Amino acid sequence: MSDHAKNASAASNLEIPAAPLTVEGYAVLHQMFRIRHRAWRALDSDERRQVIEEAASALTEMAAREDSDSAVFSQLGHKGDLLFVHFRKTFDELNRAELALARLELNDYLEPTTSYLSVIELGIYEASVALYQDLVGRGVKLYSPEWDAAVTSELARQREKMITRLYPKIPANRYLCFYPMDKKREGADNWYRMPIEKRRDEMREHGLVGRRYGGQVTQIISGSIGFDDWEWGVDLFADEATVFKKLVYEMRFDEASAGYGRFGPFYFAIRVHPDKLDTILIG
Repeated sequence: MSDHAKNASAASNLEIPAAPLTVEGYAVLHQMFRIRHRAWRALDSDERRQVIEEAASALTEMAAREDSDSAVFSQLGHKGDLLFVHFRKTFDELNRAELALARLELNDYLEPTTSYLSVIELGIYEASVALYQDLVGRGVKLYSPEWDAAVTSELARQREKMITRLYPKIPANRYLCFYPMDKKREGADNWYRMPIEKRRDEMREHGLVGRRYGGQVTQIISGSIGFDDWEWGVDLFADEATVFKKLVYEMRFDEASAGYGRFGPFYFAIRVHPDKLDTILIG
């Protein structure tokens, strides 16, 4: 048996940390608004055109930045009319983007319906378990300087490997499906009481389903623990709307979702280029 295998075997009988390591990227804000149609209709055509041109210019400038991104979508259903998505390097920059939109004259004709704050997150269950088992198997004391140095090194390696997934542009696909979700903490159905090795295996199965849709759907997961009311936000982007139904439905049969998934409200929207805002606001 190799030294690595011996270490892993020894570590399997010892306690290792319950929380997997994560790497984080862009801070993310979703903003949903309802148009105040009566106030909007009270404007004459020239006033409406001026409001739209100001908003389109600001949104175009936001989307053109190399170090971040913003996009606007037209929502379907009663949950709102407009959905803005912002990716920024820091939460301070995200706040500035939010305030910039609030200062637009268009904001006078919008009513917030909800928002969602999170940060792009990649959970690294496989690497976490392998690292923890190796360190424990070698007798490294939990959270000692040697332990912390090894964790820091692994996080840096993973961050470098996944940099494009941590700091992506907002996909240019026509359709967006966004929803928040949790893992259950209800009696026996408590995700957080499950051994990390078991959670790793279930997330591996969950990921295999998603990868089968890799050519059809772009998925961006963001962590919101400590930032918003749910634990994760899920953005799905595609050019064929019904693929969202197929993907989410199929995923609900894997154990991570069937046994432990809790889903929040779903939001569906169509991408709108800033210079086409008039198609939503004027028609």
